[in-house]
Amino acid sequence: MGLRHLARRGAGATTKARSGLPGGIVTRRRGRGTEPDDVRLWAEGDDVRHIDRNATARTGTLHVRTHHDERDRAVVLLADFRPSMLFGTRRALRSVAAAEALALLGWRIAGDGGRVGLCVAAPEPVALPPRGGGRGMAALCQGLARAHEAALAAPPHADPLHADPPLGPTLERARALLPAGGHLVLASALDAPGDGFAESVAALAERISLSLILVSDPFERAAPPGLYPYATPDGRRGTARIGRTRPTPVDRLAAYTRLGLAGLRLDTELGPEGFAPLMERLDAVL
Repeated sequence: MGLRHLARRGAGATTKARSGLPGGIVTRRRGRGTEPDDVRLWAEGDDVRHIDRNATARTGTLHVRTHHDERDRAVVLLADFRPSMLFGTRRALRSVAAAEALALLGWRIAGDGGRVGLCVAAPEPVALPPRGGGRGMAALCQGLARAHEAALAAPPHADPLHADPPLGPTLERARALLPAGGHLVLASALDAPGDGFAESVAALAERISLSLILVSDPFERAAPPGLYPYATPDGRRGTARIGRTRPTPVDRLAAYTRLGLAGLRLDTELGPEGFAPLMERLDAVL
């Protein structure tokens, strides 16, 4: 909730850029949508197809009817809180960075009059249909917080290296929340998305607008190869070998971009101040 002030920064510049018109004053775009905007006197250059017959007949003077730009902006945010996301070596866990970025994006969309929904991959799944305004964002933030708390409190898996359930079913639940013409934004490190996930994403990207926020930690971007000791929450200890054969975040992002996703990389150490410009850029293409 405290990130709302960051989402407001640069909103005027974004709106101005979207208007597509020169000048220092930004006005609401109008188009041939279904919602009436107003009725006014006809002026030179108005399309005769927009003449309002009732007002013209009643007053004896030509009047035209204008309409709102037909645009129902609905976005579903998908947060990955599976066990592999509960990891971090700088500032915050990857799951926390994902939640911060999605909250910033949600506040921007809600502030622009859009509707925002939420789906979370966690031990206690969350699915919220798109809603607008501050109440919708309050419910979304509460859903993120409760899902993350449940993820942290979940008992450890017997095999930490294979603890993540497949991400595909959560992706389908998120898609089911989307109305026609909606957008889906996934925030994840995609360490272990599950078998067939890439094929599912490729097929889904052909039907809906799908974007990826790839969360990365400094350790995975530049980990010195060698043996690393680890301890699990249940008291077990062991040693893991880290090599250079594992795909880097840049490689993973490039692979999914080739499948048709719009994507960007989110470095956890940047923090919300650094995330805000990235979410502004992503918001502009949704």
